Order: sequence, then C-alpha cells, then structure tokens
Amino acid sequence: MSYDKKIREQAVKYREKHTLKKTSEVFGVSESAVRSWVRQYKLQGHIKPKELERNGRKVTQETLQSDVEKYPDAFNYERAKRFGCTAEAIRIGLKRYKITRKKNSKIQGSERY
Repeated sequence: MSYDKKIREQAVKYREKHTLKKTSEVFGVSESAVRSWVRQYKLQGHIKPKELERNGRKVTQETLQSDVEKYPDAFNYERAKRFGCTAEAIRIGLKRYKITRKKNSKIQGSERY
C-alpha cells in the first residue's frame, strides 16, 4: 500500500529545508521512502505512486476445462507448459473452477491386489 499523494508532496517540500532524519520522524515514514520520493520528484517532476500493471488471466475456465478433457492424465507442469504459466497457477485454477480428476475405485482396487 502506498502513501497518499499529499503526504508525499508535503514530505518533499519539508525535506528541502530540513534533514532527512527529521523529515522521516515528522511524517512517520522511513528515510528510504523520503529519499526515493525526492529522487522521483527530481527525475520525473511528480510524486504519483506507480500504477499496477496486471495482466489478464492466462488460465480461463473454458480453456482449462477443454485441456482437462483433451488430456485427462496430464500433470500440472505439463498443462503449465501449454498455457505458459506455472504448475501452481494450474493447481489454483483447477481448485477455483472445482475441476477434479475422476476417481474410479474399481480400477484402483484391482491394482492393489
């Protein structure tokens, strides 16, 4: 979570006349935060927080469902290669969309004995 723009601007203005330590104590932020705000203001001319860059989901319910139907015995890392993501993302997607593997007790029981 980032600090409010007004606090950033006030801290940069306060820093022009005061020490770094005094500025961090007055505004209750770390010295490194004040230092980076001053640097950003000098380089870019503003102190806006960085915008989050979020990509859309790589694994949608439809694509994951069709992949499970096409390759029912595939491992998560194999699905991840096809989707271009991690095996953990596949695991989370399967859980989110409530896709489980089919369990056939007759086949499992015959393999044990």
